[in-house]
Amino acid sequence: MSNHVITMYDYHVWANQTLINRLKEVPRELYTQEMKSVFPTIAKTLVHVYLVDSTWIEIMKGAEMKDAMAANLSQMEQLEAKTLEELEVFFHEVAQKYRGFISAHDDLDQTIVLDNPYTRVRETSYTEILMNIITHATYHRGNISAMLRQADYASTMTDYALYWYANE
Repeated sequence: MSNHVITMYDYHVWANQTLINRLKEVPRELYTQEMKSVFPTIAKTLVHVYLVDSTWIEIMKGAEMKDAMAANLSQMEQLEAKTLEELEVFFHEVAQKYRGFISAHDDLDQTIVLDNPYTRVRETSYTEILMNIITHATYHRGNISAMLRQADYASTMTDYALYWYANE
């Protein structure tokens, strides 16, 4: 089993929580304040990250991609209405699903057939999927950092190198 991808997944969880902790320190109205960015609010950005994580774990557990996407996207409006603390619980729950999946699979390099409705069918390993969710969230945590700065608030560092020292 690839220990590196497991470490990277742990980093992903740590970085999400680190950012959530920072968001708890800024005024509440900033969470839903509209601004010019990839998504119009921090809330919508975080919900997107959660929905992507939630969709991929269902795919890894055997759901068809189009079905997992539809099921998770149907929750978008309800999730966007949640408070930061309520969404934090959802992040914790999806992380537990991933940890359960990872601990139950000795070979994360095993491949599955992925029928992506946006592109085509291909074989994809669990490791590739994990790296996809990690890099996807990293990109959007950067969006949120930029949104915080746009609103004149400092963000927080979520660099992988900082994770090394925070978890020694």
